[in-house]
Amino acid sequence: MTKPWTRFAAALAATLALTLDAAAHGPLLSAEQLAARLAGGDPSLVLDTSPPPMYAAGHIAGAVPVDVFSYAAGTLTPAQAAQRFQSWGLSPGRAVVITDQGASYMATHLYYELYRQGFPMEQVFVLDGGTARWKATGGAMTTAPTAAPTAGSFTPTLGHDAEVRGSLDEAVTASGDPAGHALVDALEPAYYYGERNFFGRAGHLPNARLWPSADFFNADKTFKPRAEIARMRDQLGIRPEQEVQVYCGGGVAASVPFFALKFLLEQPRVKLFAGSQQAWLRDERGLPMWTYAAPALLRDMQWLSGWNTAMTRAFGVARISVIDVRSAEAFAQGHLPFAQNLPAALLRAHRAEPEKLAALLASAGVKAADEAVIVGSGGLDRDTALAFALLERQGQQRVSVLVDSVEDWAFAGLPLEKTALPVKAVARAAPEPSGPGGSAAGATPVRLPYAALLDTQHRPQPARTLWQLLDKAGVPRYAPVSVQADDPGEVALGYLILKLMGYAAVRPDHI
Repeated sequence: MTKPWTRFAAALAATLALTLDAAAHGPLLSAEQLAARLAGGDPSLVLDTSPPPMYAAGHIAGAVPVDVFSYAAGTLTPAQAAQRFQSWGLSPGRAVVITDQGASYMATHLYYELYRQGFPMEQVFVLDGGTARWKATGGAMTTAPTAAPTAGSFTPTLGHDAEVRGSLDEAVTASGDPAGHALVDALEPAYYYGERNFFGRAGHLPNARLWPSADFFNADKTFKPRAEIARMRDQLGIRPEQEVQVYCGGGVAASVPFFALKFLLEQPRVKLFAGSQQAWLRDERGLPMWTYAAPALLRDMQWLSGWNTAMTRAFGVARISVIDVRSAEAFAQGHLPFAQNLPAALLRAHRAEPEKLAALLASAGVKAADEAVIVGSGGLDRDTALAFALLERQGQQRVSVLVDSVEDWAFAGLPLEKTALPVKAVARAAPEPSGPGGSAAGATPVRLPYAALLDTQHRPQPARTLWQLLDKAGVPRYAPVSVQADDPGEVALGYLILKLMGYAAVRPDHI
């Protein structure tokens, strides 16, 4: 007969071993590790956050069912929260393994809640791959109900609430300061780009980066390696020193990128915006939603006519340079007020001469700190896109393209001017590239004709349509994208579209 002190020593050794796993492997525990622990009599508490029907269909023997949404709403009083946690058997001295069905956000949300509520996390683990991985590795499942555990002693303290729970005001700040903050949308692309919506208004929070929770998992439902997650983060332009606010529709799915950034990559300043889209859209201020990732790359005549006036220029608030890339003859017949003419043929001829381009911009009075608005024959085409890419390459801080034509401007009753061409230069022939060039090493070329990206009015297709085209073509979101074509204007157009859609690691080759 085993003596009580022997059983206690074995339990203590198993708990210590599990704690050592945390130091060596972080908060993820593999199915194989859990199986070895349980076979050795490990006393850890297994909490299964799978939806009730999935739990009833099969779970790890002894796993306690936990309904994530019974506490996620944030409506419990402190006493109710303590009773709920204690009913699961939670005690500070007992190790905890959290599971779900695999590749889900249930387990990570409970992990977030326990951390926020002040539970000692050195003994808390997420089962990597959930019960799906457990079954795939030969782990036994049962449909027998688990007996109610002995009540635990954990009392929530909200010890880390201010550290990790983001507010609406903080989300607004993050949205307005993309340099110092990173706002991450954990929803599917269909929601981000406006194909579907939760609360009647489609799109995403302004300046949010798309990083769906599903993209953090391998095919076997385990988390991707830390190095891969870090690479994805870097490709999205998220820097370790930024404060990150992660959100979704209601604050649960966002726990996956929160968990990965905060606890796998150990990025220090990460918060989960608990209210998420629900709080954003309920706000009486009518906070904006975007469908394109960078809609300010496109301007319409209503916006430009409001900012490009004699009064705004006289008071120094306009800070706009209007650059008309049509021919000198078209420009002379009528152009927008205060516009400067830099014909596309001239820019194209000198595209490989940065000093010459700088001189042309200076002669037109274009300041690098201004927003340069490109005006062409109508909307987005090879000429306006090429001018966009060249000015950006020259160091222009903000560049955009007017999606309306000069004719649209006149038909709307807005004023036109007729003046002489301010920049006099003769375009000379420049050699065109012989072809699109080779692809990046190891990359698979993707063919996507630029004309498919525009509608009949030479405007970009809606964001939801562009996403479907890019996704079907296989354009990667977490790898550098090199845009190539025979014509530099087509390269620039593809480049602008990808930037509009939030592809941070895109570069235009052969311009």
